[in-house]
Amino acid sequence: MAGLPYAQDIAGALGAGGLDRSAFERLTAALGPDLEDLQRQRRSGEAAVLAAADRTDDLGAIEAAAAAIADGAGTVAVLGTGGSSLGGQTLVRLVDHGFGPAPGRPRVAFFDNVDPATFQALFKASDPATTRVIAISKSGGTAETLLQTLTCQKWLADAVGPARAAAAFTVLTEPKDSPLARFAASHGMTTLAHDLKIGGRYSALTNVGLLPAAIAGVDIRAVRAGASAALDASLLAAPEASPAALGAALSVGLARDRGCAVTVMMPYIDALQPFAFWFRQLWAESLGKDGQGTLPANALGAVDQHSQLQLYLAGPADKMFTLILGAAGGGPTPMATDDPDLRYLNGRPLGDLLGAEQEATAATLIANQRPTRIFRIGQADAATLGALMAHFELETILAARLLKVDPFDQPAVEEGKALARRYLESARTRG
Repeated sequence: MAGLPYAQDIAGALGAGGLDRSAFERLTAALGPDLEDLQRQRRSGEAAVLAAADRTDDLGAIEAAAAAIADGAGTVAVLGTGGSSLGGQTLVRLVDHGFGPAPGRPRVAFFDNVDPATFQALFKASDPATTRVIAISKSGGTAETLLQTLTCQKWLADAVGPARAAAAFTVLTEPKDSPLARFAASHGMTTLAHDLKIGGRYSALTNVGLLPAAIAGVDIRAVRAGASAALDASLLAAPEASPAALGAALSVGLARDRGCAVTVMMPYIDALQPFAFWFRQLWAESLGKDGQGTLPANALGAVDQHSQLQLYLAGPADKMFTLILGAAGGGPTPMATDDPDLRYLNGRPLGDLLGAEQEATAATLIANQRPTRIFRIGQADAATLGALMAHFELETILAARLLKVDPFDQPAVEEGKALARRYLESARTRG
């Protein structure tokens, strides 16, 4: 695809209240060798996370799997947590808008926690005969996903019999021995391979995110095309013209020099609300190591103008803001009124107010010397979201290079998982 579906403006994060321009330029220039190295790894396939954006050879298989799962389905329950869920949730929101399935499509619902009330609600609201289940775990050993899978299998087996229950399942995990892989094999469930070289939080552009998206009706080819275009724009450019390098240098520099320990992601588009949650995990889990990293906070405009903006403007000056602004204007036309206090809204569709509020928030943050960068997009579509995902994956990897941490491991998380398992085993022994 030609060009980028977004434009990044960093002027509001430099200078007064922001990062000194000379320090910013030094950090950006330092990323030159990293851009060259990552582009080489992208082309060779060594950097599987980046190479995934350029692939087209696997899309037919993903689309075929999606069609098979959707056939006769009323509900598709996607089991998984963290990166196994957030990418798919973000993509599916493009077409369901939080209100349910697109016409002619099954409802795609994500279950990323183990709250029993949520599963009781699923079982009460869904027809077992038309329910399909996708269980996603890279390692095949994630406790939450395993228990979700066992619970849903029992519900379906009790309702429609073990054979039909197993046929309703698709398991997506690494092609190696694991509890989830063994369970799927023992029941004859369809199994798809999770890329061995791509971790969960970077998997949105693989079958992990694209399979649920295709079932919901998202154009997954446009997602990949947008992602590839974003990587081209950043990796084939000089550092000072690379959008991802500029973002990484800005984030790291503001943290080091200005004490910006929090990075706020605030889209002004409802369809991108899950994107902010997806970014939150990507940034936190990739960079929060060795005393490094900044705390990602998600917000939604214009909603959080009423709940967060007071703090943003008058609280501690320890935050960097990233606003994603859509095209202003448009939408349903309101009722006309003669009330003098309402006349300023006469003839103003919803989009006019949203557009005014997003511009006012950006201007107010900058005027109060709160470091603010702005992404402008034309519309929240598949290509745009693919581009934004690839941008922030690359920006995160580049920030990790500046911080000298590994963006792909998660040692602290693994420690917590092991401890939770010991608690469960101890409780069983006591019982």
